[in-house]
Amino acid sequence: MFSLSSKMDKTEYELIIVGGGPAGLTAAIYGARAGLDVLVVEKGVFGGQISNSTLVENYPGIESISGAELAGRFAEHAKKAGAILKNFVEVFDARKEGGWVVLETTAGELKARAVIIATGEREKKLGVPGEEGLKGKGVSYCATCDGPFFKDKEVIVVGGGNSAVSEGIYLANFAKKVYVVYRRGREGLKAEKALLDRAFENKKMEFVFNTEVKEIIGKEKVEEVLLFNNKTGKSKKMRIDGVFIYIGMEPNSGPFKRIVKTDEHGYIITDESLMAGDGVFAAGDVRKNNIKQVVWAAGEGALAAVSAYRYIRNLSR
Repeated sequence: MFSLSSKMDKTEYELIIVGGGPAGLTAAIYGARAGLDVLVVEKGVFGGQISNSTLVENYPGIESISGAELAGRFAEHAKKAGAILKNFVEVFDARKEGGWVVLETTAGELKARAVIIATGEREKKLGVPGEEGLKGKGVSYCATCDGPFFKDKEVIVVGGGNSAVSEGIYLANFAKKVYVVYRRGREGLKAEKALLDRAFENKKMEFVFNTEVKEIIGKEKVEEVLLFNNKTGKSKKMRIDGVFIYIGMEPNSGPFKRIVKTDEHGYIITDESLMAGDGVFAAGDVRKNNIKQVVWAAGEGALAAVSAYRYIRNLSR
């Protein structure tokens, strides 16, 4: 994972990109190569969610690569193109002011002629008793981060999409048993066929369908879960060592609500050029779209940067 200083050299830029995942870093590459003065701010480490993926096997031209390595390549490319990268800088408010987009951040006030919002998504919580209190004590949202702690133990993965199944496969490298708990039947699984084939063939994995986690139980660490079968209406407790949750995502659009419009779920609405308002663009998973893939995010980052470049150059005419 790529990490750079958060110290600011100046406070005014032509283009500021908020978010250092594939969309934001691709936008930085295209913006810098077009000759713009580009700053990328990221509240954590560069790479976004892809950094937590064990393997990426669907990025064109790269048959197989770890998410962390791919993220590092994105960041290094953006830096070499001329973009300034600053991490551990969080944006908590945004407004328009006199031809500038003004960002209030943990590093102070920043101004740009145009801003690209590429802040991505965050994991949804189950919202059940015990989840918050046992976070980091057996409850996790990152198998890559925490999987090795569960060697020869039994864990459950909650969810039925690509993330749940792929991380379940990864956990099977360590755990004695991995139960994939899904609230719908087998026909409702959303993961890609290739992943499902690998999961069903894995002797250490077992799918538990039509089942919901209603409570996570434990004192100092996870000890049990309360499961509810929504088909039979019956509940039971199950001894378990870890709970990995992958039930969907929600957008990190909160700080920008004053300068963009969002749909009912909080995803930013844009036009075809990815403009969300004068001088404001959005790209990647924070934007309303139906394809949550690295290649798609990168493509949107490129388009947003080109659109921002045209907007900025038109200002000086």
